Amino acid sequence: MSTRATVLTVDDDPTLLKLIGILLREEGFKVLAADSAEKALALLAVEKPDLVVTDLRMGGMDGLALFDAVRKSNPMLPVIILTAHGTIPDAVDATKRGVFGFVTKPYEARALLAEIDKALSGHVAAASLDHDETPIITRSQIMHSVLDEARLVAATDASVLISGDTGSGKELLAQTLHDWSHRREAPFIAVNCGAIPEHLMESELFGHVKGSFTGAVRDHRGLLQEAQGGTIFLDEIGDMPLPLQVKLLRVLQEREVRPVGAARSVAVDVRVVSATHRDLDAEIAAGRFREDLYYRVNVVNLKLPPLSERREDIPLLAGHFLAALGAKYKKTVNGFAGDAAEALLRAAWPGNVRQLFNVVEKCVALSTSPIVPLSLVERALSRPSEDMSSFDEARRAFERDYLLQLLKITAGNVTQAARVAKRNRSDFYTLLNRHQIDPALFKS
Repeated sequence: MSTRATVLTVDDDPTLLKLIGILLREEGFKVLAADSAEKALALLAVEKPDLVVTDLRMGGMDGLALFDAVRKSNPMLPVIILTAHGTIPDAVDATKRGVFGFVTKPYEARALLAEIDKALSGHVAAASLDHDETPIITRSQIMHSVLDEARLVAATDASVLISGDTGSGKELLAQTLHDWSHRREAPFIAVNCGAIPEHLMESELFGHVKGSFTGAVRDHRGLLQEAQGGTIFLDEIGDMPLPLQVKLLRVLQEREVRPVGAARSVAVDVRVVSATHRDLDAEIAAGRFREDLYYRVNVVNLKLPPLSERREDIPLLAGHFLAALGAKYKKTVNGFAGDAAEALLRAAWPGNVRQLFNVVEKCVALSTSPIVPLSLVERALSRPSEDMSSFDEARRAFERDYLLQLLKITAGNVTQAARVAKRNRSDFYTLLNRHQIDPALFKS
């Protein structure tokens, strides 16, 4: 296991950082080293270690703060904390927050290695599945975290609910889950619950027997039976009518279906993966979705981020689509002009990856040169680009929003607001003047 595992070590003591690196390399680990939590976070933006081993007490961000930051971007990445100040309260706090292990310094090499192997036994096994290949193209840490969770749940038969905006790739993730599972040799059947007319959906899902209704001239196996042994993907399950929700709940509880007009139920062995772009909590509150069905389909929830939150994937996806569509249309299209690529990065992408594919396809279809120009991208987008803020603009926007929030909380009390912000009053007034904010507007 260790020859395949990468460990990120974090300690502001250069001697200890070097010693732990030597120990781990001798055991066959690949080691990444950072002498501060801030540098560790920068490394995590470009590297994908299997484990983080960090000191607790460091200048600047400490080990627990680093863990909290790691958990937000990569909740599946195990973290072990080392400290010379180990106390029972520290250990309890760390483990309650989800830290995998807590080892006091000076540590015994064997004890540390045992803790590392224990942490990696689940994480590396999940990351090294035989069916690790995925059609999902990404360099986004958010997406890698989703895929890590998908790898773990793929090994089980737990029902999965995939949530995400339209066009974000929910069906592709469902297919990937199936391909990684032990059901991969059996059928994967996708059903769009919002596209089938309500009066036909029951027959399509559950089947019917001959003569059960006008037009039923022969027995018909429903899609749940067609997926026997495999996976059925119920896309837009939030659009399923309430009467059918009751019948689907029975399938999940009893593992059997009763075709329309049939006297007997038929046993089925299928895994149900569902998806929705709707807020099912709101649908339940409005009485449009059954709460008991929600808990049955939402055993594990995987949330896909919109493309606007993973912009680092845009050049990667655009290049992949360009190559595939160039081959499809038998056209030589080698890439995007610089300003055209920037326009793709700035675009709002309300339709997510599906919209990006559509835009690239339009560009390829209309291209008359090997390099796609800006004019063609703008034409394909058919909407103004959304400018990505510069660093200075983003910082100013954050400062302004932060100051406004503080003044709302303190009802315009500058002394109190400055204390919360941990700035002196003079500096705080300078910030207010920079953004032309009058604290008197917030007084009761």
